[in-house]
Amino acid sequence: MDPQLDDSLLLTPPRVVWQPRAKFQDRLWLHLLLLLLTIVTTTWSGAYWYLGFLTEFKTPDLHVSLASMILHGFWYSGTILAILGCHEMGHYLACRYYDVDASLPYFLPVPLPLTGTLGAFIRIREQIPQKRMLFDIGIAGPIGGFLVALPALFIGIAMSHITQLPTGPFEAIEFGEPLLFRLASWTFWGTTPAGYTLNMHPVAFAAWFGLLATALNLFPVGQLDGGHISYAVLGRRSSHVTLLMLGLAVVLSVFASSLRVWTILMIAMLARFGRHHPPVFDEDVPLDRTRLFLALVAVVMFIVCATPDPIRLGAFLGR
Repeated sequence: MDPQLDDSLLLTPPRVVWQPRAKFQDRLWLHLLLLLLTIVTTTWSGAYWYLGFLTEFKTPDLHVSLASMILHGFWYSGTILAILGCHEMGHYLACRYYDVDASLPYFLPVPLPLTGTLGAFIRIREQIPQKRMLFDIGIAGPIGGFLVALPALFIGIAMSHITQLPTGPFEAIEFGEPLLFRLASWTFWGTTPAGYTLNMHPVAFAAWFGLLATALNLFPVGQLDGGHISYAVLGRRSSHVTLLMLGLAVVLSVFASSLRVWTILMIAMLARFGRHHPPVFDEDVPLDRTRLFLALVAVVMFIVCATPDPIRLGAFLGR
């Protein structure tokens, strides 16, 4: 006799077992490839910075082998990658601590002689639920990068020296000096005489670039690190800070051409995501005193790292 099916089995719906989506899953080959390419581009940039440092940024009259240039290019590449890497790993490790899904750092190689990179970033792939998590993740990056940039700055300035102002193509390039950079320069070299300038060692230039990256990330706008911190401290009132600081960036970009691309990118970011920060569920709960103190530390870091006109290209602009 044929076996009979139990009618109750036909009426029972299949059981669905919920499985959480795996977190922290990355294409390691892509991150490693971008890192290796960034090592190449920053080392090449560092090689030219070292050649310029040796020749006082004049027409070279000494023979420097390509191998020696590349080897000394690691002064710059090692320093800048350490600063950028510690910045992004600060974010990443904070995300791991709070089990907020995020990617490993993506480094951005650019074959430009000035920096060799546009920086690095991580992708946060889920909404951050709590204010303290948002604050900690936001501030961990700038603190991590700053703790590397600070000693690198003083070491690099100590390895630099005073020289006459260069002539020729390098006469057109002038770097803005953040307050912290001026303090380090004055500590080792005192007041620079008229007609002279600091010939920055590649480590000093990497630290300068690291300070600039820290200041730009701490700008309290939208979903930049500074925007996360501002929202965690002020809640919805941070939207007014975003508009105020965006207006300041627009005004600065009128006079500082090197800030125009960055300002345009900020405007595009706000046009895409809006000026209001994505909410957390405990938006009205104030931060504790320790985190409020760290927010004040972030403001101080921004002040000492920022410069209103990072790069001036006077000769190319007909000045």
